[in-house]
Amino acid sequence: MSSEKSDSNGAERPNIVFVLSDQQRWDTLGCYGQRMEVTPNLDRLAREGVVFENAFTCQPVCGPARSCLQTGKYATEVGCYRNGISLAPGEGRLAPSLSEAGYEVGYIGKWHLGSDGGPHLERPEFDCRMSAVPRERRGGYVDYWLASDVLEYTSHGYDGHMFDGEGRKREFPPGRYRVDAHTDWVVEYLQTRSGATGGGAAGGGATGGGERPFFLFVSYIEPHHQNDHDHFEGPKGSKERFGDFAAPGDLVGTDGNWREEYPDYLGCCHSLDENVGRIRAELEGLGMLENTLVIYTSDHGCHFRTRNAEYKRSCHESSVRIPLVARGPGFMGGKVVRELVSLIDLPPTILRAAGAPVAGDMRGRAVQGLVTGNSDGWPEEVFAQISESQCGRMIRTKRWKYSVRAPKGAGRPVAGHPGLRDSDLYVEDCLYDLESDPHERENLVGEAARAGVRAELREALKRRMAEAGEKEAEIRPAE
Repeated sequence: MSSEKSDSNGAERPNIVFVLSDQQRWDTLGCYGQRMEVTPNLDRLAREGVVFENAFTCQPVCGPARSCLQTGKYATEVGCYRNGISLAPGEGRLAPSLSEAGYEVGYIGKWHLGSDGGPHLERPEFDCRMSAVPRERRGGYVDYWLASDVLEYTSHGYDGHMFDGEGRKREFPPGRYRVDAHTDWVVEYLQTRSGATGGGAAGGGATGGGERPFFLFVSYIEPHHQNDHDHFEGPKGSKERFGDFAAPGDLVGTDGNWREEYPDYLGCCHSLDENVGRIRAELEGLGMLENTLVIYTSDHGCHFRTRNAEYKRSCHESSVRIPLVARGPGFMGGKVVRELVSLIDLPPTILRAAGAPVAGDMRGRAVQGLVTGNSDGWPEEVFAQISESQCGRMIRTKRWKYSVRAPKGAGRPVAGHPGLRDSDLYVEDCLYDLESDPHERENLVGEAARAGVRAELREALKRRMAEAGEKEAEIRPAE
């Protein structure tokens, strides 16, 4: 065993594979109640490892959520409070911290933190949505890179490409479904970690040989809708395979496009699951499974145009609740964690698993204590910032959902723009009693009888906003 793979006490440090899907509801997994056979491989990981029953995003939109994962800070703190704002050079914390701890760091898939565009004033325009992401815009992933900034711009369900570490285009094989092609390259990378030759040079310049433990961030675009086709592009046969679905309770009786799109959405989720199975099998075949921590989650959920004009960017469970399953060293035993956890908790969790220092300005908390049954001091709520559809803030307790939004013209930095960073003034927007109304059908925010609950939640929200580095703001009661 190489000394670089061991900590100061001689214990072997785990490899870490972090798998991020895009726009995946928590209830697509069997371990969360999905009745169709959509995710048998993820359900197996949950049975062997740990499933987090109540996991939430801290920003229900793609780029901002990813900025939180790469930095351990809230999107407003790093400036990536909406899509189209890059992660500034030097702002990435996760990959550099792991590098300093002796890990090889690699990234494969959708990045969505490389380009700057739109009506904001902070940074000049820069567009790499259809070209290679420059090295200085890769968040510190210096060892291996095979990605597109915005993968839906360079691919569809059955065609497309990414760019390797030298900026060279790498095409999906003809007729190969995107998730499968993406995973082909993940498998190729894993094979180089065992000392084999092959994908390292072509994929992004990894040295190979497995002399260091590795951290690999795998970022799929599925089950996100294909923007230019306005459609969820599942693998062929998805409509037939998953056509007899049971609609989630929050969708029943609503408008939106879920009736025609949900089968393909489930098809995307099933393909992701099959490919998680491929990754697991490869790790097992290479003799690395038992010393590899696999974490699976998503950046946000999907409400199928039932809460606003598109798919996320709202306070509702369908937008903010996500799957979170982990299996590997420190995350074994078929456990269920019921405390509320957030994406913001995952960077310190990863660093702790790697034996790396956690920066003092990271906002989340490592979840390892919850896995061992120690919830002392764990927050009773999760906090989220909501951008683009609104300038909003939300907390969610085990019983209550409470959200506020800035009135038009009240936020910063561009008055009236829907991607405002923050505001001096918010107005109460939603209050849901999740015990009696789990599908959030009845907004109680205007009920006088709930004034005491709203006042308590208002103070908790203001405290969480302050902890996120936000300026003190006024929150006015709903009229």
